[in-house]
Amino acid sequence: MQVPVALTIAGSDSGGGAGIQADLKTFAFHCVHGTSALTCVTAQNTQGVNRVDAMPVAAVVAQIEAVVRDIGTQATKTGMLLNAEIINAVVSQVQGLNLDPLVVDPVMVSRTGDQLIDDQAVMSLREGLIPLATIVTPNRYEAQLLSGLDIHTLDDMGRAAQRIYQLGAKAVLVKGGGMTGNLCGVDVWFDGTQLYTLKTTWIETKNNHGTGCTLSSAIAANLAMGKNPLTAVQLAKEYVTTALQYALDIGQGYGPVGHFFAVLPRL
Repeated sequence: MQVPVALTIAGSDSGGGAGIQADLKTFAFHCVHGTSALTCVTAQNTQGVNRVDAMPVAAVVAQIEAVVRDIGTQATKTGMLLNAEIINAVVSQVQGLNLDPLVVDPVMVSRTGDQLIDDQAVMSLREGLIPLATIVTPNRYEAQLLSGLDIHTLDDMGRAAQRIYQLGAKAVLVKGGGMTGNLCGVDVWFDGTQLYTLKTTWIETKNNHGTGCTLSSAIAANLAMGKNPLTAVQLAKEYVTTALQYALDIGQGYGPVGHFFAVLPRL
């Protein structure tokens, strides 16, 4: 039985809500076989991150080559790449192995505005990886960093998407999860010709850990199944919205979305 394959290149979340764990759960939900290349290992739970250890660059490269040369992939996504050395190695692999379509979740700044990687890594993402992306999915603060614009309004989101597009990505999705008021959860899409506002029902819950990882991996899963980029984004947003409705109230902090909501008890 042949099934689509998607590759995630990202970090491990020991709490199971984000990173590689969220990606593989999302791929499985979409009946896409997931392969992975770990970039870093975190010690974290619902309350925060206690430790981060980078994988050796050679190990990251070996993982990517092993799965792609044997199994192949119909879509690839990147998440937390952690440092410039890993980012540059991933860029070389994307180019050398023709990893297309490519979804880049530019994990640089948290939705609260805290920068997660250093300036050299930001530059490597901006100049090396984002120009290779089929879709790049920055949150509000990442979009500000990439565009150089302050983002407060819907028009600001649109202008930022257009400016980020100029970096070379085929399409940009500026996410509104970090926006306030009626812009919460409103995303803006730009692909060089079409500027769309994408809205779904806003789910009020503190248990939203892993939404960015889940969205980008759902986009990759839909691309692997042959959907066009905008349709892949729309379907992914619907998936995340429903997963938020069934978010898991576990731990003492911020729980994860319910990736397998179809088999969870109906509330």
